[in-house]
Amino acid sequence: MAVARAPPLITTSSPQPATIPTRKQTSNDPPPFILLSRRHCFTALTLSISATNLLFPRAKAAILEADDDEELLERVKKDRQKRIQRQGVINSSKIETGYLQDVIYKLSKVGQAIEKSDLSTANSVLGSNTNADWVQNASSAFTKLSSSPEEKTQVDTFLSSLSSLFSSVAKQDVESSKVAFVSSATALEKWISLTGLVGQLKGL
Repeated sequence: MAVARAPPLITTSSPQPATIPTRKQTSNDPPPFILLSRRHCFTALTLSISATNLLFPRAKAAILEADDDEELLERVKKDRQKRIQRQGVINSSKIETGYLQDVIYKLSKVGQAIEKSDLSTANSVLGSNTNADWVQNASSAFTKLSSSPEEKTQVDTFLSSLSSLFSSVAKQDVESSKVAFVSSATALEKWISLTGLVGQLKGL
């Protein structure tokens, strides 16, 4: 008896996934575009600035030093110009320096008299009041030779103290006379130092 054969098994291959053809990148192609977030951009900028500060600190310091040098040079030039102008005024003020020399002489005599409690002699040296010629002459010298606010302040202090000295001596008040004399002499010395007249006057 014949045996029936089974039909042949038909096998089918599984479908392969479709492939997308790609083109090989060449050296002439532009680099791929990368999208950076705002945070990445800010970080990159900060790092760039920090790197610049780290790499070139000496250059920045040199620029700042150069600016400071220019400012210092300008100050030196201005100070030198002021000294030249001041010296010119002093050289043309022989009469005024003579008035100031007379003030120093009188104050020296007054101080010696007050030290001995001899207010009568002090009064005769000073004169009757602040309208005395030597005081008026001194005031004109102060006006011509004073230029800065500090110098004018010392002049005001001197004249005020001198007025107190006249008053205290006239009242025969030894202690008040001493205080007024010291205040007057101190203000005069400061003014002379500020104006650069130390080398022009004697008896300081």
